Amino acid sequence: MLSKEQSDNLVVLVTGASGYIASHIVKQLQDQGYQVRGTVRSLGDEEQVKRLNELSPEAQFKLELVEADLTKPESWEPAVKDVRYVIHVVSPLTAQAPKDDSEVVQPTVEGTQAVLKACVSAKSVKRVVLTSSCVAVGWGPGADLTKTFTEEDWTDPEKLDAQAKSKTLAEKAAWDYVKELPDEDKIELAVVNPAYVMGPVINGSQCKSLEVVKRLLEREKPFVARLNFPVADVRDVAEANIKAMTMDEAAGKRHLICSSNMWMKDMAQILAKEFKSQGYNIPTSNCPNVLLKFIGIFDKTVKVVQPNLDKVYKFDTSRMKDVLQLTPKEVKETLIDMAYSLIESGLVKKSKKYKGPNAGGEGEGEQEGEKKEEEKEEEKAKENGEVTEGKKEEDGDVKKEEEKEEKTETEESKEEKKEETKEETKEEVSEEKTEEKKEEEKKEEK
Repeated sequence: MLSKEQSDNLVVLVTGASGYIASHIVKQLQDQGYQVRGTVRSLGDEEQVKRLNELSPEAQFKLELVEADLTKPESWEPAVKDVRYVIHVVSPLTAQAPKDDSEVVQPTVEGTQAVLKACVSAKSVKRVVLTSSCVAVGWGPGADLTKTFTEEDWTDPEKLDAQAKSKTLAEKAAWDYVKELPDEDKIELAVVNPAYVMGPVINGSQCKSLEVVKRLLEREKPFVARLNFPVADVRDVAEANIKAMTMDEAAGKRHLICSSNMWMKDMAQILAKEFKSQGYNIPTSNCPNVLLKFIGIFDKTVKVVQPNLDKVYKFDTSRMKDVLQLTPKEVKETLIDMAYSLIESGLVKKSKKYKGPNAGGEGEGEQEGEKKEEEKEEEKAKENGEVTEGKKEEDGDVKKEEEKEEKTETEESKEEKKEETKEETKEEVSEEKTEEKKEEEKKEEK
C-alpha cells in the first residue's frame, strides 16, 4: 500500500477501464493506494460508470474517468495530462470476424500509436505498459509446436486471424515507435503477453474470454472439442501489468503470463464436479475430430476452432516468475471463480438448484471436512503422546462388541416371535376343538 506522500503526485492512466482485464487493473491499483484515471468511450453510460466507481469502495482516491477513443487521436492528450504511468489495455473487439482485417488492425495499430504520441507530448509519462498477447509470440499455422516459445519469438502476422494480427502488429508498432524516439523524448515501454485469459468478471462486461466457461455451463453443445488452452488468470494478468509498470528490470522487455495448459475436457470435468449438484448439466465427453469437421459444415462456431484441434502451445514463463516475481493461480481456482462470477453477474442464468459460491460438491465437501477433523484429532493425540493405533484398536473392539450385542438382540427377538407364533397356533387349535365339541353335543341332543 502506497503512503499518501508517495501517491499524491502519482497518477496512473488505464485505457479502456471498463474492460475485462482493465477493470481488474483499476481495482488492484486503487486497492494499493494509487490515484487512477480510467478512459471510457462514453461517460453517458451511467451503469458502466457506477460499476467502475464501486470496484474499490475503500480506495484512498476516487476513480477519475475521462472520455477517449482509439479512433480519435485528439482525445488522448487530455487523458494523459499529468500522468506518470500509462497501462494501455484497450483494443477494438468485434463480435464476428470482420470482412476485411483492416477493420480491426488499423484502429488497433493507429490507436496504440496515438496513445504513445500523447504520452510523449505530455512530458510527464515515465513508462507505458502495453497489454499484448501470447498470440504475438507463437501461434497459428506454421508455428513450431515442438518448442517452448519465449519472449524472443514473434508470430508471422500474415498467418493470423484479424484479432490476433491486430495484437501482433500493434505491439510491433509500439516497439518501433519507442525505438525511433529522440533521446529528449524517450519513454520506457514494457509489454505483458498473457495467454488465454480466464477468471472472475467484476464489471459485468462481455468479451471473448468468457465464451468457453459460459458455453460449458449453458451446455451449448452436448460435447467438448479436443482443444488445449494455455490459461492465464485475469487477476495475475492485472498484477503483472502493475509490476511491469514500476520494476526496473521490466523496462524494455516482454513478459509471458501463463498458469499452465489444460484440455477443454479437463476444464469441463472440474466445472461438472462443482456445478452438477447445482443444476448445471456440463458436457464432459470429447467429440471425434472427424465428426466435428462434419458439424463445422453447418455450424460456424465449430468451424472456427477446427484449426486448433489437438494443438498444444507451450510458453516459457521464467520472466513472470523470476523478474515480476509472480506466482500464478491454479487453473482450477480460475475456472470455478469465473463460473460463479458469470452466474452471480447474470451472464449465465441461475438454475433452481443453484446454491452459490462454496456450495458446490456438498457431499464431497462434508466428507473432506470430516476427514480433516479426524486427521487433526490424530495429530493432537500424537502431540500429547497418545498412541493413536491403540485407540483405533480400542474403537475396533468397541465396534465388535456393539455388533455382537446387536446380533444377540436380533436372535432374541427372533425367538420371541417364534414363541408368539406357537402360542397363537395353540390357541387356534384349541378354538377349533371347542367348536367341534359343541357340534357333537348338539347332535347328541337331537
